[in-house]
Amino acid sequence: MNRLPDDALELDRQVCFALAVASRSVIGVYRPILEPLGLTHPQYLVMLALWGDVPLRFREIADMLRMDPATLSPIVKRLEHSGLIERAAVDGDERTFSLAPTEAGLALRERALDVPPAVIDRLGIPVERLMALRDELSLVIDAVDRPA
Repeated sequence: MNRLPDDALELDRQVCFALAVASRSVIGVYRPILEPLGLTHPQYLVMLALWGDVPLRFREIADMLRMDPATLSPIVKRLEHSGLIERAAVDGDERTFSLAPTEAGLALRERALDVPPAVIDRLGIPVERLMALRDELSLVIDAVDRPA
C-alpha cells in the first residue's frame, strides 16, 4: 500500500492543485494565440472536433470533449452565429442534430495550423516532453473514468 507523507495536506503536494493551475495557465497561453482567429479556447476545442470526422451529432461532441451539453450549447450557438459551423436535423428530428464546419469554418482550419507550434514555442518545452505529459494525463483521465 502507498503510504502518504506526513505533510500530505500541503497545498503544493496536491495533484488537484497542480492540475488546476497548469490547466488555467496553459489555457491562458492559448488565449492570445486564438484571439486573431476569433476563437475562445472552448470554441477551439469544438472546432478541433469538427475538423475531424464529420458530421458529428451534438451528443458525440459533448462526449468527445467531456463537456456537459448545457455548457456546450452556448458555445455551439456562438460558432453557428459566427458562421463557422452549421447544424442539420438528423432523421427530420429537430431535437437531434449534427454539426459540421461551414466553408468559413474549414478555411479557419488552415489558419489554425499555426496554433500548436505557437503554443509549443510559448511554453518552451520540447515537443517530446509535451507529448509524454499528454500521455500521462490520459492515464489520469482513464483512472478517473474507471468504476470505483
